[in-house]
Amino acid sequence: MYVNSAYWHNKILDFKDKSKPLFVCSCGTYHLFTRPKLPTYRPRGRLDYQIIYVASGKAHFYFNGVEHIISAGNMVIYRPKEEQRYYYYAADHTQVYWVHFTGGNVKNILRKYGIADHMRVLYTGTSLEYKQLFEQMIHELTLCKDDYEELLVGYLQHLLILIHRSINNKPREKTLLLVSSMDNAVRYFHENYNKQICIEEYAAKQHISVSWFIRNFKEYTDVTPTQYLLSLRISNAQTLLETTNYNVTEISEIVGYNNPLYFSRLFKKQVGMSPSDFRKHLSEHSN
Repeated sequence: MYVNSAYWHNKILDFKDKSKPLFVCSCGTYHLFTRPKLPTYRPRGRLDYQIIYVASGKAHFYFNGVEHIISAGNMVIYRPKEEQRYYYYAADHTQVYWVHFTGGNVKNILRKYGIADHMRVLYTGTSLEYKQLFEQMIHELTLCKDDYEELLVGYLQHLLILIHRSINNKPREKTLLLVSSMDNAVRYFHENYNKQICIEEYAAKQHISVSWFIRNFKEYTDVTPTQYLLSLRISNAQTLLETTNYNVTEISEIVGYNNPLYFSRLFKKQVGMSPSDFRKHLSEHSN
């Protein structure tokens, strides 16, 4: 299992702070590979708020004792003292991001961004922008540079704005089939990103035109299918560089590139440094 998390002043225990309107307590990500199950049960909930973004696969949540299977492209919000019971399974290829926050005006801020008091599950769609925002929060809370607390609030508000836009653009009944089609495509890409995927063949198997698929996929995720696959492969390569001892050639093959030189060029173009330099940077930062 891949874990990357950060806590304000390393305070793992939850807390509430009403001295500021909004304050980020902690954030992180879980990605299950080999660990079969990751359960969470807090019968009395927490003192702070929490948003969980299901980035890939699915997760099992229980609300009032009833199981709800939440697929990628949704977020779950917990409020203070609400019972929390949910499970992640490796078989579901689950990857989630989460953020805990508190403050003296959180309820009104959530309402401002369209998140009503009764809402539990927020349909947001799958977007790499969400993932980038969560990773920026993790990065800032890990380094704790000047004014990082304000920047964390800025990232969280950015996330809330994107959620608000998604709520306002909630698909009508006649577009639910389209949403399902795009959800299936995203799920397929996440489960098969390390294989050779031909967009034309995928569209043909789904009995849809290539142009229709590319146009609607971009509207759904803000990027084309090819760009989405590239970002997914590079993101997983970054995880492998950080969490394993595989060399660059091995990682190149794992994420779906037979030519390590071509992979390195793509990686540098996306990340700004070569895979070797990226791993060196991580090692220096860790030290």
